[in-house]
Amino acid sequence: MDIAEVLRKNGYKVTPQRLAVFSAIDHNMTHPNAEAIYRTLQPRYPSMSLATIYKTMEIFAKIGVVQVLQCEEDAHRYDFNTHPHAHIRCVRCNNVVDVDMDQDALFKLAADQTGFRVDTVGISFTGICPECQKKE
Repeated sequence: MDIAEVLRKNGYKVTPQRLAVFSAIDHNMTHPNAEAIYRTLQPRYPSMSLATIYKTMEIFAKIGVVQVLQCEEDAHRYDFNTHPHAHIRCVRCNNVVDVDMDQDALFKLAADQTGFRVDTVGISFTGICPECQKKE
């Protein structure tokens, strides 16, 4: 994805900060929150503020570059993968992982049971990850 082109097309300026934030989240499978992104960028961009991260992520979510995850934590997590998919979060270490599911079957099931026209689906599981299970 050419983030500079996407920003311009949506009426936003292309700034070094926005490009840096995008590079920190692009294909980042850890589903970071704003503070994790900030910690990643702080050594290379010491003048960048946490507020800049939050504002940039707000813009990215608005233009469809990331999806915002509600993971039953204090802070939102961000996912560069904007295609519909589920997530699972470890209740011990808070690790978040993608879960591939047949979304079409879920859409159909929900529509058949309720009569709704389903537009989106968001599924989140919780459990204990393999690493935390080893520690038990």
